[in-house]
Amino acid sequence: MKFPRNARIFRGQLDFAPFASVLFLLVIFVLLGKMLYTPGIQVQLPAAGDVILPGATGPTLSVAVRTNAFYFQDQEVPESELSNRLFAAKQKISGPVTLIVELDRDVTGEKWTQLWSTAQQVGFRDVLMATLPRVYDPSSARPTPP
Repeated sequence: MKFPRNARIFRGQLDFAPFASVLFLLVIFVLLGKMLYTPGIQVQLPAAGDVILPGATGPTLSVAVRTNAFYFQDQEVPESELSNRLFAAKQKISGPVTLIVELDRDVTGEKWTQLWSTAQQVGFRDVLMATLPRVYDPSSARPTPP
């Protein structure tokens, strides 16, 4: 059986204008995307390095700490009121609760110790510090045994 063939090799000039317009739109979207407002506070977490850190398996509460403020449940909380808010939130959850602390890089050890002791007084058994995940390096990955 013979099929009619009408496909021909393109021998004309390639128009560059559509490609330029798509590239121009892409550049505009990238530039506008960087200028969008990101809600929340900017916290620069420390890097974990090569250490594998534990994670939380049950319910969690998180507190963000900057050099001059504590943030809990999307609100800035004064230091004097933080323990009351943590206690009230912990009472609403049944079972053991893990407190995740998101420390800024500029926070001193004194604030970390103060928050740790407050969490212990409230009744948190597990207090974990949030860190940036380590970068995956495929050369260091171990092959899985068959």
